[in-house]
Amino acid sequence: MSAHNERFLDPASIPIIENGTVAIVHTEWNAFIVDELVKGCERVLIQHGVIDIEKLVVPGAFEIPFGCRQVFDRYQPEAIIALGCVIRGETPHFDYVCQAVTQGIGALNIVLPSPVIFGVLTVNNVEQAYERAGGKHGHKGEEAAIAALKLMHQKRLWQQG
Repeated sequence: MSAHNERFLDPASIPIIENGTVAIVHTEWNAFIVDELVKGCERVLIQHGVIDIEKLVVPGAFEIPFGCRQVFDRYQPEAIIALGCVIRGETPHFDYVCQAVTQGIGALNIVLPSPVIFGVLTVNNVEQAYERAGGKHGHKGEEAAIAALKLMHQKRLWQQG
C-alpha cells in the first residue's frame, strides 16, 4: 500500500453497507482487463454487505454514461460504478473517448441523486492496465467499490439528519 492511498484503503475506514444497492456498468471492450475489475469490485461490495448488485454491459467506454443513466432510471441504485479500460492507440481516438466518458460521468454526478464512481482505466498500454487490475498499482475495481461504499455511507448519514 503506497502512502497516497493508505488512509483510503485502511480496512477500518471502509463501512459495512447493509441492504445496499449498487449498479455496475462495464464495457465489453477490453474484457480481458474489465472482467477482472468487475470481479474485484463485486468481491469488495459483497464483503461489505451489499447484496443487491445489478450489472449492465455496454459496448465500449463511450457508451458508459448512457448505460449509467439507463441503469439509474430503471433501478435507482444507491451508487453506480462505471468500469472500463481505454488503451491508447496510434490515433487521437483515445483522447476523444477518454474526454467523453469523463465528461459524461461528471455530468451524471451533478444531476443524479446517487454517485457515479469513475472506475475507467485510461492507460498507455496493456502492461499499465494489468498493473491497475490487481498488479503493482493496486486494483482499481476494488478501489471503485470502496469509493462507492464510502459515499453510500455518507449519504445515509446525511439522510438521517
